[in-house]
Amino acid sequence: MAPGIPAALERPHFIGIGGAGMSGIAKILAQRGAKVAGSDAKESATAEALRALGVTVHIGHAAGHLADDATSVVVSSAIRADNPELVRAAELDIPVVHRSDALASLMEGLRAIAVAGTHGKTTTTSMLAVALSELALDPSYAIGGDLEGPGTNATHGQGDIFVAEADESDRSFQKYDPQVAIVLNVELDHHANYASMDEIYESFETFVGKVVPGGTLVVAADQSGAVELTRKVRELSDLTVVTYGESEGADVRVHKVTPRGLTSEVTVVLNGKYLTFTVSVPGRHYAHNAVAALAAGVALGIPAHNLASAIGKYTGVKRRLQLKGEAAGVQVIDSYAHHPTEMTADLDAMRGAASESRLLVVFQPHLFSRTQELGTEMGQALALADASLVLDIYPAREDPVPGVTSALIIDAAKAAGADVTAVHDKAEVPAAVAGMAKPGDLVLTMGAGDVTDLGPQILDHLSS
Repeated sequence: MAPGIPAALERPHFIGIGGAGMSGIAKILAQRGAKVAGSDAKESATAEALRALGVTVHIGHAAGHLADDATSVVVSSAIRADNPELVRAAELDIPVVHRSDALASLMEGLRAIAVAGTHGKTTTTSMLAVALSELALDPSYAIGGDLEGPGTNATHGQGDIFVAEADESDRSFQKYDPQVAIVLNVELDHHANYASMDEIYESFETFVGKVVPGGTLVVAADQSGAVELTRKVRELSDLTVVTYGESEGADVRVHKVTPRGLTSEVTVVLNGKYLTFTVSVPGRHYAHNAVAALAAGVALGIPAHNLASAIGKYTGVKRRLQLKGEAAGVQVIDSYAHHPTEMTADLDAMRGAASESRLLVVFQPHLFSRTQELGTEMGQALALADASLVLDIYPAREDPVPGVTSALIIDAAKAAGADVTAVHDKAEVPAAVAGMAKPGDLVLTMGAGDVTDLGPQILDHLSS
């Protein structure tokens, strides 16, 4: 076996192998020489990419898909206890390994950067992966989305750095022992797992407490939750705290963000010197992600000037303000934003990019629990658009909650002065958008569900 593969992961079986987090770990294990297998609900480009690496991917879930000689079954928190492959694993006495434990084992012996926060993780992790690769440091990385350049969410590199997106949603980020931890923001989300901000803070404190002795915390200086977390952990021994942001007291201070169409020019003050570089995605939110990535790389000893230039090579992540195409003078862009803060950041960025043109949004709420808690704020965010179509809630892993529908968002949006329309049949959206859009407009499909599928269909209708 290749070095770095624990015995339990020599022949792993992944349930839900097509998921962003699961597929990344499977890819790295396959590249290290493990015999990887798994199953997923449907065919996908991810399944094909895994097969190209020698991974066995079954479609559908059935007990017979699990090989008798599997050394473990890898699951995420989304896998239900009655999954037939999980039931079969119990019958065969095959160990069950959580995704986070598998990822933690892959980081062992490497200098790890773990990127946490309620939003912005994928973009920041991706910026680091691209920049470190550009500098020929050949990092390993595991990201919650596919990079535009290499077109993958994970790889096994030959260098000594591992960059990982650290998921706080189910507390799994507490499993990692990074040399550098990034905390972009701390907000109330993931309502199925956290009942209060106190629980959120406690979880993030545990994550920060796992930073190795002599390691670094890179944390936002402008976001109130991150500031409060900094106050709580600043006295930890053997921890260097580096703050970043626009606040005057930030260690890495954002001096200026200048919009340049669908890119930005960012100037920071670092160690008393000004440094200007380009970020290839628009908006202040993404500029701050780039500065967090810069601060983390500097904490590992990488020269700031080299790193800043390399960050400029980042061309985006699928679903993070990804330009899907242009037709009839209308640009169609896709956004994964599903939390009100993310929505506001992306809408604000697109508002600036649209300039004098209109911004049209197709929004699909994600999860009943999130809509129940944050539906009002989602609706208020939509007021930044010129017009919005709101789809029914994408349930993902959740069962419906009585009384919780997209109407909560629509009512709040209308109260905020937004032009918003409910669309219950997703198939009606492409024609509706094509009928609304005019040359020069920007169309944004937004949400964490299958709303992303609509971009190409909208472009087809615009073309015809």
